[in-house]
Amino acid sequence: MNEAGKEVQPRGRMAAQAASKRRLISRSLQSAQICLQNQDYGTAYAHLLLVLTLAPEQKDALKDMFQYSLFKWAEELYALNRSQDLFNCYEQALELFPRDDVICNSMGEHLFRLGFRDEAAGYFYKALKLNPSSAEAKENFYRVANWLIERWHFIMLNDTKRNLMYQEAIQNAIQNGCKTVLDIGTGTGILSMFAKKAGASYTYACELSKTMYELACEVLTANQMDGQIKLLHMKSHDIQIPEHIPERVSLVVTETVDAGLFGEGIVESLIHAWKNLLLPPKPKDGRVKGYGQVIPSSAVIYGMAVECPEIRRHYSVSVSEVAGIRLGEEVKFCSALHCSHGPDDVTEPYTTEKMSRVPGGYKALSQPFQVMTVDFNSLQALEYIASGTSKRISVPVYQQGQFDCFIAWFLLQLDDEHSLSTGPSEETCWEQAVFPVQKLPDESCYVNTGDTIVVDVSCPDCYLRLDLSTVISESSCDQAENMVMGNESDICDALANLHTTANKDTMQELCILEPGEVALLNNTIYHESFRAAISKVISSLEPKESCSVVRNSQGEQMNLAEPVAENSLHLLDVSEGFSILPLIAVKLGKVKAYSSAEKEQHRVALEKLSVINGLNNEFLEFCLSQLETDDDSLQKPKSDKMWSIIILDVIETCGLIRQDLLEKAAIARCLLQPGGNIFPHAVVMQGMLVESKTLLQEGSVQGTEPTLGFLIAPAINRFKVPVHVFLNLSTVPCIPLSETFELLRLDLMNPYTNNLSSSVMRIKVNICRSGQVTAVPFWYHIHLDEAITLDTSSEASHWKQAAYVLETPMSVLEGEELLLEVQFQNSSISMALTRPLQ
Repeated sequence: MNEAGKEVQPRGRMAAQAASKRRLISRSLQSAQICLQNQDYGTAYAHLLLVLTLAPEQKDALKDMFQYSLFKWAEELYALNRSQDLFNCYEQALELFPRDDVICNSMGEHLFRLGFRDEAAGYFYKALKLNPSSAEAKENFYRVANWLIERWHFIMLNDTKRNLMYQEAIQNAIQNGCKTVLDIGTGTGILSMFAKKAGASYTYACELSKTMYELACEVLTANQMDGQIKLLHMKSHDIQIPEHIPERVSLVVTETVDAGLFGEGIVESLIHAWKNLLLPPKPKDGRVKGYGQVIPSSAVIYGMAVECPEIRRHYSVSVSEVAGIRLGEEVKFCSALHCSHGPDDVTEPYTTEKMSRVPGGYKALSQPFQVMTVDFNSLQALEYIASGTSKRISVPVYQQGQFDCFIAWFLLQLDDEHSLSTGPSEETCWEQAVFPVQKLPDESCYVNTGDTIVVDVSCPDCYLRLDLSTVISESSCDQAENMVMGNESDICDALANLHTTANKDTMQELCILEPGEVALLNNTIYHESFRAAISKVISSLEPKESCSVVRNSQGEQMNLAEPVAENSLHLLDVSEGFSILPLIAVKLGKVKAYSSAEKEQHRVALEKLSVINGLNNEFLEFCLSQLETDDDSLQKPKSDKMWSIIILDVIETCGLIRQDLLEKAAIARCLLQPGGNIFPHAVVMQGMLVESKTLLQEGSVQGTEPTLGFLIAPAINRFKVPVHVFLNLSTVPCIPLSETFELLRLDLMNPYTNNLSSSVMRIKVNICRSGQVTAVPFWYHIHLDEAITLDTSSEASHWKQAAYVLETPMSVLEGEELLLEVQFQNSSISMALTRPLQ
């Protein structure tokens, strides 16, 4: 064969291979399309993966089809619990589309659903970097950032006094001979860097959270200390000598304390450290050269009995009737805090509040009393706390009032010279622990001067707990004074025995509610407004009534018009959590109400309340009891009729518009009968421009000054979230720089009036006071109809408010007109303040 023939043969084989490849691509693409039509998403995904591997030039053309098959197949794999196969599919997809923000975001969503929050954060962050305008990626990243880096990290790092006290105490210890240091729960690594800068020979730090560990690594590198501090990704309980550290250390530093002091595990961590990681403590004669010690060295916990209407309305149902519905005694509404008494309960036995910023303030009913002292340098003292031993304390009442809760705080003694107080009057990064009290049986919680409050103090599972034992009137106290007792605990027991309460004969149905649900039940204005709005719709629609034949005592026939369930108006309430609105509607008459209550406890309570109020249970149904998913709740009623009224839950308790609100409203409109209504009719977001140093400090670390020169802000501020939630705007320290203005209007009945067609809305805002705009607080006016409106910023509101903190504060002058750019997409909001072009 000549040379020309030899060249033709390879070219022929190559041409044949190319043709075969094209046929394979064509057949695979055709098969993928058929599989998609048949909803065989797994096979469709496999075919498309093959096509794009063989023909990468078709990526742009087939991108949408590939994403659709991937996402559908991933949902099936998730439902089948085939997590590894799901992750493999996404890894293959990202090899083909490494810069696709939609695939990155979807991968993050699956990781988050499966509990891999650290990994999810990485994918959300990458998606946001690839497409900064992606509302889905932005919302997901903000959500997971709040999980991974709790907001108190920013507040704590901005607390200059706290940082300085720790730095000086650590410096003193190292100058006095402590040369090897272990930082337990290092967080960003700031305490370790204090130790190294003070001259520690060897510094070790441990951190369990993967996100915080990686953050600390980044911080150490930024401060040129990555080779000087050994960082361990583990719990201190898992540190072994000599595997992880060569020998016992002379100093342990830690700030694993919460508002209740023990809630972050400081007691258990230090018990283990004294037994396994620390040198023996300094003996009383002080003759040992090398010894171990802990910073903080000790603490004193204080408590106080207080009156606080805001705490009361979130933790105690104080109304006996709600818009005509009697609550009765057969159902006992109780907050989750009051029910967390079991040995296996992991719920913290307290909530936390910045008492100086509680709306309406509080009144001290007792002087501060000492709850307990803690010596962190004594293994015996720590083991005593861990044993869960309880004690009883008598607290004199010095000012009369409604007894709502105990509050607790502590004085943290870092060493002999430096201390930090978390008291309610202190400017500190810590909140106070709040222990709401349950109303005593057959008694009011009103106390008078001279009464004695008996409190049980315990530490089950190393959580501080203050429980009300009883309240003894002044006359009972006089009787006790005539007795001879050995100690305070005996006196308290005697006082408690003097107080007797009658046992209730009736069996109470327990219904546990979240704080927001308790506040909602106490919100009289909310329920009265809904009753008025529902009554208007009933009057306008007036269903037909059927007649039933009844005979009187003489046997004469009488016609009585009675509503029959089938002929009634149909109301659907898809409110989140516990809602009494269906009963209010049934009480009005001519309505059959459907509740979307998910918890069995809530359904039982509603049924019992229905009986208490003489309502026919035929007119109350639970629409989720036979449905598989929450989305199925927005369906037609079982009869052929359409809904007369649909109640949507539009605002989350935290102060944000609920996800997918507009989509749910669109479905609801399709299910309404002519003349039917969606409640609310419309939602209007209100806002104002403010200057607030507090909101800035709660959202990001403000440079290197508060962290005493260490570079921490760039690393941790990657996790800052501009939207702050669960705010009480009436007490947030801020200066209004503008009047209130309308940010956004959502008409749920007539969507064509919504101004959401453009991606960015521009609102003109007039400045009424010179200053520096740092944030835009916002709240809502919820229009049930044209005449009835609820304000989520009102004093009685069970909703909190929110604020958007601007990326860069702007200095403004009185009289200026600015433009506020607002973007609303998928229930998430972003804002930017600009000056109009001249």
